[in-house]
Amino acid sequence: MKELTIISGKGGTGKTTITAAFATLAENVVLADCDVDAADLHLILEPKELSSSDFIGGRAPVLDPEKCIGCNTCAELCRFDAIATADSDNQTITINEFACDCCGLCALACPEDAITMQECVNGRWFIAETRAGKMVHAKLGIGEDNSGKLVTLVRRQARFIAELEKQELLINDGPPGIGCPVTAAITGVDLVLIVTEPTLSGIHDMERVHGLCQHFEIPALVCVNRFDLNLVNTGKIRDYCTEHDLPLIGEIPLDPIVNRAQVARKSVVEYDCGLISRVVREMWEKVGNELWK
Repeated sequence: MKELTIISGKGGTGKTTITAAFATLAENVVLADCDVDAADLHLILEPKELSSSDFIGGRAPVLDPEKCIGCNTCAELCRFDAIATADSDNQTITINEFACDCCGLCALACPEDAITMQECVNGRWFIAETRAGKMVHAKLGIGEDNSGKLVTLVRRQARFIAELEKQELLINDGPPGIGCPVTAAITGVDLVLIVTEPTLSGIHDMERVHGLCQHFEIPALVCVNRFDLNLVNTGKIRDYCTEHDLPLIGEIPLDPIVNRAQVARKSVVEYDCGLISRVVREMWEKVGNELWK
């Protein structure tokens, strides 16, 4: 089984559009939406939920008011100002869950063991059926941490399904940026496709995420979305790819027909997008050749 991750270095470059197109072109595929902070692959593929489970990614402090003596030791030590001190009106401390960093110092320092660290639900993950195949996706809770752990869980479950059903390919729709979630989405994959755009931020983030792939020694390809938005910057991307021996497999033009396809909940190869459909099909052929060469 081969595993492909599609990343961008930044949001809004069109990686989900490409992922959905590849998913509908591929055969024997399982999908994983690794953008757990803002998953959107389901908007195109319309999954039907098969199962779901809570994601427990960490522990948070829980106060037992019966044990709290109001000594304020924890409040004095908390560097995040997440604990309101006890006073004559409030006989026990109060923990602000939004300010708390869940470091556990308060539980360690409490002389009465009134604070304990307990597992908490940080989000939810789903297994679903789409017209392109099985998909695993997730939703991290608002303001929750451990998105890297949730990405790892999503990938692990998708790989389990792929192996169980003897599928040949796993496609991951990666998160933006170069942080922990991206590292979790690309580690150990066979190939990465970097989707960029001809803007200064797009070029900068492409270079950063390519550096990340080089660090982990993962082969990468590049495609430029909306390449005719700025031909000067597209030229800079071509020069970078040539200089770093980075295959540039496609340049997709800017066309509002892509928006119409998305409104219709179709990928750009299911909806007749003319030149764009043809370019994406050619890209998929090149990706396949790289994966199974």
